Amino acid sequence: MNSLRYLCTFAVLTIMLLSACSSPPGRPTKDSEDPAPNEISDFKTLYGENCAACHGSEGRGGAAIALADPVYLAIVDAPSMRKVIANGVHGTSMSAFAQSAGGMLAEKQIDLITSGIRSRWSRPGILDGANPPSYAAQSPGDVQRGEGAYRIYCSSCHGPEGQGGPKGSAITNDSFLALLSDQELRTIVIAGRPELGAPDWRGNAPGKPMSDQEITDVVAWLASRRVQTPGQPYSTASNAQR
Repeated sequence: MNSLRYLCTFAVLTIMLLSACSSPPGRPTKDSEDPAPNEISDFKTLYGENCAACHGSEGRGGAAIALADPVYLAIVDAPSMRKVIANGVHGTSMSAFAQSAGGMLAEKQIDLITSGIRSRWSRPGILDGANPPSYAAQSPGDVQRGEGAYRIYCSSCHGPEGQGGPKGSAITNDSFLALLSDQELRTIVIAGRPELGAPDWRGNAPGKPMSDQEITDVVAWLASRRVQTPGQPYSTASNAQR
């Protein structure tokens, strides 16, 4: 009996040792390995690693607009949003994230970020009956009309020349304008910056929402204030002589 018991114990130990040899100490198991960057399929991880630095934790806004703004999500359609995420906006702080445009993310990851933002933070019906302006301009803007519209809708917060006021920051600052495209300016005028207390297109003048054309004209006026060398305290010619 004792011999049989010893044989059984020996057999069990042998099996355990052989099993241990197939997984040497320090070798990660398949389940413990981190996925490659282009294989991550979790929205929270993708958003946190690629979007949160500018758009804030949980889409609450930061250096860039809040993506968890239902008004913004009701205005921008999914293809337009996806295009910006994938290709970025040339000449602004919004870089391209798709591998096809020089970024790090696969097409399926761009799809996941786009759908995840919309499914989590949009609110169907929020603009019902509001007659919202179009996301993109439908006609050319007029700078002179835009200056007049700016004084009606924007100057009380941002100052008469856009240099800042008691309720709003400077929006004709050359560095600020250099960081935003015309479409980004339009988006902010339409959706506002609720995380900063800035109203959408309906709340600038009580009882008088901005029309689509007025928004287009204000953006044209703002764009006309851009300078060729933003933030440079001296001319290029004088700089060359130094």
